[in-house]
Amino acid sequence: MALAAPGVLAAPGDVMPGVQVSDLVNVLITAAIIGAVTTIVGIIALRALARHSIGSMLALISGVTVVTSIAGVGGITVIMVGNSGDREVMLELIAIAGLAGFAVAMLIGRRLTKASRQLLTSVQKVGDSGLYIPPSTPLPAELAGLSDGLAAAHERLAQARNRERALEASRRELVAWVSHDLRTPLAGLRAMAEALEDQVVIDPREVSSYHTQIRRETDRLSVMIDDLFELSRIHAGALRLSRRMVGLDDLVAEVLASAEPVARAKGVRLAGSAVRGMPIYADPAEFGRALRNLIINAIRHTPADGTVEVLGDVQEGMAHFSVSDACGGIPPQDLPRVFDVAFRGEAARTPGPQEGAGLGLSIARGIVEAHSGQIAVRNAGPGCQFLIRLPLARPVAPATPRAAAPHQRAVAAS
Repeated sequence: MALAAPGVLAAPGDVMPGVQVSDLVNVLITAAIIGAVTTIVGIIALRALARHSIGSMLALISGVTVVTSIAGVGGITVIMVGNSGDREVMLELIAIAGLAGFAVAMLIGRRLTKASRQLLTSVQKVGDSGLYIPPSTPLPAELAGLSDGLAAAHERLAQARNRERALEASRRELVAWVSHDLRTPLAGLRAMAEALEDQVVIDPREVSSYHTQIRRETDRLSVMIDDLFELSRIHAGALRLSRRMVGLDDLVAEVLASAEPVARAKGVRLAGSAVRGMPIYADPAEFGRALRNLIINAIRHTPADGTVEVLGDVQEGMAHFSVSDACGGIPPQDLPRVFDVAFRGEAARTPGPQEGAGLGLSIARGIVEAHSGQIAVRNAGPGCQFLIRLPLARPVAPATPRAAAPHQRAVAAS
């Protein structure tokens, strides 16, 4: 509220008693000039302090604000307050308020500086421990959000590093597989070829046997190379799927029919059933290959006169495939590694000369995951059970299971 000396009357042109309009205009212009100059100086100083602490920047901003406010309010007070005592009191109050604001800004800046240093310390410790541990003291909202973002980014980086380590381990296993499993049949082929070339073997029956063995080893090499190529496409993300609508029962029937000769040769009973009319959107060739790999693996590790059962049904709105064998089970510590490249487990599960080299399950996992499905294994009954879950083409009501065709329901040794 404007104050004037007692007994002073307002003259014509005065804003209030004792205060001319021109004086007030001059004060406003002076305050504006001082504010503009102070602001410009503050902006220049703020740019110079761009690499300094937040506390220094806040102190500068607070100083600019205080100086500008004191210049404007102080000038108006000098003109509008006529009594010198009141004027001094008002100026002191303005100075105290400015200093208080400056002190609060300094405290806030100090707190921000301390919090930012704690955050920087936590980030620097990542290089030593490999783990990002957020500061224990509470942080301002912005810095707390930054800390949360750093923690999330570090978690993603850790997952990426783990995937890279797993991929590198897979590459090493693949190199070991190539150096061993491909060299073994090649060595046999070379030995038989040299024996025939040097006429060490001349008996017609032995020569015919060598020719047959060479053809078998060549076929085995062809299958192994085909598996290696398929696995490389999966790891490179270059697997191209030609999806179409296919019935779950038709897919199971086709896979059982293709696996029948292997089961007959091993003397294993092969049984299967699937619900009728359950459509899935998949690549029949690739997904059939994945399912076939599981069945062939089950047959190989099931003793003669054992049973391998394949079921296809719908559970919780998803297509569900299961392949159960009688292999005697897998050690619990080996279950997480069953789908790793070239994994064979214990000696009892080591493939023979005519069997695969441990890529079938890895290929099956890659194909299933490429179809947005999940694959798992567990010990169940007399052996283990491989499970595949795959999205259906459309929601359907439960249907009646259909047994496989007579030539697929049970396959015994001939």
